[in-house]
Amino acid sequence: MALRGVVGIFFLSAVPLVCLELRRGIPDIGIKDFLLLCGRIFLLLALLTLIISVTTSWLNSFKSSQLHVKEEEEKNEKRRKLVRKKQQEAQGEKVNRYIENVLKPHQEMKLKKLEERFYQMTGEAWKLSSGHKLGIPDLPEEPSGTAEEVVTVALRCPSGSVLRRRFLKSCSSQVLFDWMMRTGYHTSLYSLSTSFPRRPLAVEGGWSLEDIGVTVDTVLILEEKEQTN
Repeated sequence: MALRGVVGIFFLSAVPLVCLELRRGIPDIGIKDFLLLCGRIFLLLALLTLIISVTTSWLNSFKSSQLHVKEEEEKNEKRRKLVRKKQQEAQGEKVNRYIENVLKPHQEMKLKKLEERFYQMTGEAWKLSSGHKLGIPDLPEEPSGTAEEVVTVALRCPSGSVLRRRFLKSCSSQVLFDWMMRTGYHTSLYSLSTSFPRRPLAVEGGWSLEDIGVTVDTVLILEEKEQTN
């Protein structure tokens, strides 16, 4: 449509020139000259049409090329975003593996060493061992408060806390030391004594709680032994 409009405008603009030439040369113009003039005009129109056609084709090709370039840039940008996303996910997985396989074990090992140093400085290195390695026997099942021949023993710890548990009077007296070790205080470092009068608790393997005088609710003192070089 644009090409036809340009050709039409050029043709209309050429008509006055043709008329002027015809008016000036009417006395001398012949049929041959008229045909030559028309041929020149049509030749000029053909040349102009060719130029416009080539220019239009080039412009269309240029626009198509620009559009193709834009589409390629959009595709490349999408590819780059996808690549960056995959790289970030891979980096995140590497960080997680590093935390789980390197950083976390290193921190746990560091905390363990600090714990070992603390217990060694406080003379409680035995706490680093498990209960099974210490050979602590299982405690008897705690009886109910309504059962007969039951006493409540309170254990006053060095930290100031008080632990309480019920036992049968017929229970072995050794269970008191087993209970003490279960609470985290080893017999090699701590001892038990009566509260009043203050004396070390005498325990024999074959004695029951009733045999050592624990016949009523009793408070026992848990205290640290003096360490000798």
